[in-house]
Amino acid sequence: MCLIALALDAHPRYSLVLAANRDEFHARPAAPASWWDDAPHIFGGRDLQQHGSWLAAARDGRWAAVTNVRRMVLPDPSAPSRGALISDYLRGSSGAADYARSLSATAHRYAGFNLLIGDRDGVFYVGNLPRFTLQALTPGLHAVSNASLDTPWPKLVHLKSRLAQWCADDDHDSAPLFAALSDPRAAADDELPDTGVGLERERFLSAAFIRGAEYGTRCSTVLTIDAGGHASFHEKRYGADAVYAGETIEYLQFG
Repeated sequence: MCLIALALDAHPRYSLVLAANRDEFHARPAAPASWWDDAPHIFGGRDLQQHGSWLAAARDGRWAAVTNVRRMVLPDPSAPSRGALISDYLRGSSGAADYARSLSATAHRYAGFNLLIGDRDGVFYVGNLPRFTLQALTPGLHAVSNASLDTPWPKLVHLKSRLAQWCADDDHDSAPLFAALSDPRAAADDELPDTGVGLERERFLSAAFIRGAEYGTRCSTVLTIDAGGHASFHEKRYGADAVYAGETIEYLQFG
């Protein structure tokens, strides 16, 4: 997943609002958001190549989402899957704070990642580049793409602003958030980051919603959780060239 914005205790009704896009090669197999057959307490999307996830939640109120960090280095084929950070957390019994702290010993083994994890007691950001970082998130608006937390890339700034307005309006309709996630506009050249991929690629990757034949936005998700533990998990899926491929809405009651 390559773009996540979240509102923590910043909406009159919801303790958490998360809006996210997962960008990936279209050829990489993935399962739509659903209850996992081999872990029936977990709901979320699933990567069918490494069997991890990019965004998922458990019945006990724990949830997690991950993005990669854009770097111009060849991946280490022996590195563990970043998606396993989510599945390991949700399959286990550790709370968000304990799990986040436990990663200090192993985070360096993974390719670059940004991990957001939460439970009823808090939300934490964990990153491993350029070094291990652990941060408890304060109430308010936060966002991450393929650099560190709150790095002001244009698509991150725009999505965060749209989410802030949605919260201020006390909106309950997810349509405006999906509209923000589906924004295909590229950033102006003078606003683009320089991550080493070249100008044309920076333009292509700068949109919130990436439209491409081989690589692009595979799904958009809005997750809301209220103070009583009632959650809504809404995923919209897309194929090559942004062809709509279905959606899933699931209502969860966290125990």
